[in-house]
Amino acid sequence: MRLPFFYGWVVVAVIFVTMAIGVNARTAFSLFFPPIIAEFGWERGLTAGAFSFGFVVSGVVSPLIGRLMDRAGPRAVMEVGVALMAGGLLLAPLTSAPWHLYVTIGIMVGAGSVCLGYSGQSLFLPNWFIRKRGFAIGIAFAGVGIGSVTLLPWVQHLIEHTGWRTACTAMGLMVLIVLAPINLFLRKRPEDLGLLPDGDAAPSATSAKPVSNVVDPVWVATDWTLQRALRTARFWWIALGYFCGLYIWYAVQVHQTKFLLDIGFSPNVAVWSLGVVSLLGIPGQILLGHVSDRIGREWVWVASCVGFVICFAALVGLKFWPSLLLVYVMVFAQGALGYGLTSVMGPVVLEIFQGKHYGSIFGSIMLAALAGGAAGPWVTGFLFDLTGGYTLPFAIAIAVSGLSALSIWQASPGKVRAVAGRLPKLQSGTGTG
Repeated sequence: MRLPFFYGWVVVAVIFVTMAIGVNARTAFSLFFPPIIAEFGWERGLTAGAFSFGFVVSGVVSPLIGRLMDRAGPRAVMEVGVALMAGGLLLAPLTSAPWHLYVTIGIMVGAGSVCLGYSGQSLFLPNWFIRKRGFAIGIAFAGVGIGSVTLLPWVQHLIEHTGWRTACTAMGLMVLIVLAPINLFLRKRPEDLGLLPDGDAAPSATSAKPVSNVVDPVWVATDWTLQRALRTARFWWIALGYFCGLYIWYAVQVHQTKFLLDIGFSPNVAVWSLGVVSLLGIPGQILLGHVSDRIGREWVWVASCVGFVICFAALVGLKFWPSLLLVYVMVFAQGALGYGLTSVMGPVVLEIFQGKHYGSIFGSIMLAALAGGAAGPWVTGFLFDLTGGYTLPFAIAIAVSGLSALSIWQASPGKVRAVAGRLPKLQSGTGTG
């Protein structure tokens, strides 16, 4: 049966819903955290450690998920993720000892989130689009922002009226009932359905020869296995860029609310600023994803890193000149610019290491990225304890932002494959060369 539109947009819709529920189901731990502490009286560090342990689990399983994607495709990966995450959320209400949280929220939900979140989706979604790759990924990943402003208030409402156990069970049932069936519609690549990326028609004898987006034919002709990729500078530049990217992302996400409260802002302003960042991330991801299709992935990564530089600079400034204007600047730069990182994370790796081993390569790179996500909050907190303030850790985060931008610029995906907006220039260069 032929649809009146490209099946790739079905894939985008499924991922949009999966991200909205799957990513925020993990984030909801921050809402369960206070009532769990109140009920059991456990130490905060011990209890919060279950969520942090989930990051470690995510990093360990990320390369394994990449290999599973290469061999079995997205339906298998997503259904494994659904089973793990739903199982963890449905078992967590039985908690009576801290290790129960580490098994359910840490191991099961943590491993499931790799499948259902940014890492798992970036393993196959870029296959469906070439010209509109960044735009499509931006739309799909905007589901996270929509989920955060719809599902999280609902979960909080359930906690207040029925308790954290009922809310956790409801979230687990939603993951199982909604995500298990819709992810059966996924396919790894358009060729599996006899289609071409972007919904293009098959070329005929009379059709014009398509313009190749290949800039470096020798590189593209290489069969990139994980072992070969590991021997290239590009692999390690991307790994460093992604480590730094998630370092700055989670450093500010975890610490900004407490920082704003510490310098005298009301809880309403602190909570509002975090929520608006997610809201601004929705158009930010879509717009910057589209822009990356026109000017290149490196430029958008640099723009997003500049957004984090402005964000951290505003936070440093707030310590000395606390004003709502600087809060607005911090929120806008972080959400509208910084969140653009996610729209190009998959394309950068795919356009350099495209091939049948892409999943293994991307999964290994995400190991470095997730390590950065774990390091950012911890190093920032450690430096705060050491110095008694956030000025030094935020200044270091500015430097890390610059290093991230430099790293992806060094990797240069545009020197391997050109984005759609660069094709006319590439064609012109080929014609005159």
